[in-house]
Amino acid sequence: MAAAPEAKFTEEQVLWVKQHTPKLMTFAITRPEAYRFSAGQFSRLGFRDGEGFIWRAYSIVSAEYADTLEYFAVLIENGPMSAKFAEMKTGDTILLDKTATGFLLPERFPDGKDLLMLATGSGIAPFLSILEQPEIWQRFDRLALVHSVSYVGELIFNDRLAALAEHPLIEEYFHKFHFIPVTTREQAGHTLGGKRIPELLKQNILAQQLGWQFNPTDTRFMVCGNPEMVKDTLQTLLDLGYTMHRNRLPGQILLENGF
Repeated sequence: MAAAPEAKFTEEQVLWVKQHTPKLMTFAITRPEAYRFSAGQFSRLGFRDGEGFIWRAYSIVSAEYADTLEYFAVLIENGPMSAKFAEMKTGDTILLDKTATGFLLPERFPDGKDLLMLATGSGIAPFLSILEQPEIWQRFDRLALVHSVSYVGELIFNDRLAALAEHPLIEEYFHKFHFIPVTTREQAGHTLGGKRIPELLKQNILAQQLGWQFNPTDTRFMVCGNPEMVKDTLQTLLDLGYTMHRNRLPGQILLENGF
């Protein structure tokens, strides 16, 4: 259902909702024909709330070319938006700001050979979108995604990532990809356990796990997750000799707080 032309948002329909754990959910909504975004950007989603509205930003999980818009949400206790999501069901109406935004875009890097994507929690969402773009696979020689969560049960996208091996636009490049799941509060055989991403960088564990040599000439870092992780990871990378990327001063780091 389209809003009036002067409105800054459209009213969209919830197509499906999937509850993965008591706190983790994914859902999809209809996509207006005119809605455009770049992989790595986020939408503002909203609900009517009494006399006003409630809005929050959520990174888009879908590929740029998808017919629908998919999102990943972490439900926060006593969070007003989380309360709305907890009650949301197929067929409900949700508000979508007409303009996507965000600067966590790999194309901003003018150079580099290896792309390392570092995420905690819902910070994986923009990278899921980025990894469905064939351009990113053509652009970089190697790609790696690190997803850090507290417990194994929160690694809900492992099968989705593995399925990229059979994606018609990706399969010929999939050999370039490495996925490293990390659990900080639980040990499991197929994950790195017990350490946060900044420590894995400081102690060279990630580089050893990948078999890469990180260096400013070749390695590019994209970071998205909870603000504390983003801050600590940035400081770690700065201490290791990398710099933030600016439009007028190219660097090796792009970052964004997860929502």
